[in-house]
Formats: sequence, structure tokens, C-alpha cells
Amino acid sequence: MQQDQFKECRLNPPLFNTLLSSRTSLPTPMFSRNDVSIWSILKKCIGMELSKIAMPVIFNEPLSFLQRLTEYMEHTYLIHQANAATDSVERMKCVAAFAVSAVASQWERTGKPFNPLLGETYELIREDLGFRWVSEQVSHHPPVSAFHAEGLNEDFVFHGSIYPKLKFWGKSIEAEPKGLITLELPKHNEAYTWTNPTCCVHNIIVGQLWIEQYGSVEVINHKTGERCSMMFKPCGLFGKELHKVEGYILDKSKKKLCAIYGKWTESLYTVDHVTFDAHKKSDKKSSDEKKDNKRSSVDEEPEEMPPSDAETVQVIPGSELIWKITPRPDNSARFYAFSTFAMHLNEQDESMEGVTPPTDSRFRPDICAMENGDIDLASSEKKRLEEKQRMARKNRTKSPDDWKTRWFQQGQNPHNKAQDWLYLNGYWERSFTQLPDIY
Repeated sequence: MQQDQFKECRLNPPLFNTLLSSRTSLPTPMFSRNDVSIWSILKKCIGMELSKIAMPVIFNEPLSFLQRLTEYMEHTYLIHQANAATDSVERMKCVAAFAVSAVASQWERTGKPFNPLLGETYELIREDLGFRWVSEQVSHHPPVSAFHAEGLNEDFVFHGSIYPKLKFWGKSIEAEPKGLITLELPKHNEAYTWTNPTCCVHNIIVGQLWIEQYGSVEVINHKTGERCSMMFKPCGLFGKELHKVEGYILDKSKKKLCAIYGKWTESLYTVDHVTFDAHKKSDKKSSDEKKDNKRSSVDEEPEEMPPSDAETVQVIPGSELIWKITPRPDNSARFYAFSTFAMHLNEQDESMEGVTPPTDSRFRPDICAMENGDIDLASSEKKRLEEKQRMARKNRTKSPDDWKTRWFQQGQNPHNKAQDWLYLNGYWERSFTQLPDIY
């Protein structure tokens, strides 16, 4: 693909087919959490890992964490653009943008996904986006979710395993997504790996809930040695850094090739690193002067919720847009802040009957009940499933047979030798026999 064509398709994401799904909302709107005392439940959990604590269903959104992971694929067109690029730096720009876009679905999503049950699976085929996906809950304690996606034209493989560690710190809940993510582009014989930033939900007890992501993310091209080192910046005292992402693409000797910047809630740009450094230096000087003036005139605490005018990315002259978030539907606020992509994740159609395995998240009775607005049934089903899982684990201690995963096995990541969960193949042959009865 020629360079000008490459830039043009970035701004007009290609689709493989017309979107097959017609679902534009959930069966019922979300319910209000205003009548629930979160503090009464969480006050004994400060500093503890929340994955070991049974939380009321009212905190949830009607998706399993396996389905939430599938939202990594909303901007799959960036992978296809990476494949189309003939230059490794251009490919890195697309892959880095994909890594950022993968966490964009968390913006304003303050509901907690359901913890997957051991042996739970989820599949998704999106012909319009050119991929198919399968995931499995491979461990309960610690909770580990493994996934494997591949291009329908065999043009990429995307896989990983995530171990989310949730902790409550009094006013906020912090989610550290431990685990490794890998993208392989066979056409270029390249593999990229990275880890996700930490996610934090603020004002859990009082005030307006808001989310930030922070921490370093390094995307490594294991063939060329090039890397994109990005920092998801914490909000800062006056909200100036809210949602900001910035960093550099470096060659194998760590020489700067270009800069990358933007906001994970909005858009991402690339620009010459010299121009970026000069802009940062000028911006810092101006910011320091404003802070000094503000401190001399008023002594005040930072905003609980950063002001909305902190949202817009300040575009540096000469920049190139590499990713822009897909707008949420107009009814998103009524449906758990779901994107259009997320609205489809529980959808079932006639073609799935007798084809999708009974372990699929779509068939979880607590999630189905919540999506249909029956909170009492969702709560009772959630408790029933948790008790069934405890009894199954207890019975296994009396049996010589250990739990065996079906579609993934533990092993070394072939590109950086880290511990990982690798796909065993065979899922799409649809031989679903001797599956566990988890629902």
C-alpha cells in the first residue's frame, strides 16, 4: 500500500462486510445504584484483593470478564492497517494505537464484569471486522482468563492471558491487569508483546465515579528490536494530565524515531520527536507559571472530578492522526456506558443453536437475568453458581483427577519466554464433548 493510501485508510476504517447484528440496545436499561450503601460492604476490604470477595450483583454490568476482554477487538482495523504497511515504524504506530484502543472501552464503565466461572468460555466471530475469538477461564484462584483471536484471512494472531488484581483503597478500586498480550503478523514474520496499564475507579463511596488509567506500557517488536514506550499519565493535581498518553517509538539502540501522544479516551497522534520535545518544553514552562499564579492567589484542594475541559487533545502542528475512538451510541448512558460493540456481546441468533458450547458466557443465567432487568433473579443465580463452583472444587479434592483446561495450556510465550497460556487449537472444529456442567 502506498504511503498516502495508508494515511487515508487510517481516517476511514475499512469494514469487511456490513455489520450483521441489528442490536442497538440491551433488553432493559440499567438500574440505579443510589439506594445501595457501598461503604457498608467495602469498609472491611481496605487493602484486600477483591477477587476473593463475593460482591453483590448490583455492582455488576451484564457481561462476564471474558466478554469484557473481547472488547480489545473493537478497533481491529488497526491490525489490518499494520499488516498493510510496508515500513516497520508505520506498523509500530498502528500496533501501539491498537494497544491504546484496547483499553478505551473502559471509559466511563463503572460497572464490574462478572467473574468468570472455571471452565467458562466465550466465542465471537465478527466477519465485518475480520476476526474470530475464543477465550476460557483457565484458573479460579488466582483468576486467569486466556484468549486467542485470529484473522479470518489468517493475517494475524492475537492472544494473551490476564490475571486482574483488584484492590480497594478506601476511596477507589484499583485494577492491575497482570498478564501478557501478544500480536503476531505472519506476513512480516513479526511478533509484538505488551502489558496493559493499571485502571482505577475513583469516588467509590461518595461523589461522581470516574476512571483513570496510569502506568507504563511498552510495545516491543521482537523481530526488529523497535519499541514504543508509552506512559499513561495519572490525573495530576489540577486534572491537566487527565487520560493523557505520551511516549516515543525507539529503534533497537533506543534512539527516538518519533513521538506518540493523545488520550486513551479520545484519539492518538504521532509527530516528529524534536517537534514534540520542543512543544513539551514550552507547555511545561507555561504550566508552571499558571500553577505559581494559582498557588499565590488561592489555597485549594484539587478537584474530586477533573473538569471536563481537560478532555480535548491539544494537537501539535505537523501531527498525524493514527486512531480515534468510535463514538458511543446516544443511549449508552442508559445501558452501562456500553459501546455499540459491547451491546452485541450477549446477543444470540438462530445460527448459534446447537453450535455454541453450553459453557459460553451468553448462557450464564445470572448475566441473562441482569440483562433482562430481573435483579433479584440475577442475585440468586449468582449465589447459586458461586456455591456450585465451591462444591465442585471441594469434590475435586476427594478425586484423583485434577481440573484440566479444555482449550488452553500453560507454557512459555515463544517470543519473550514469559509464563503464558497458549491455545491448543481445535475449538472451531466444534467437537464439544465432555464439557463441564458449570451453569
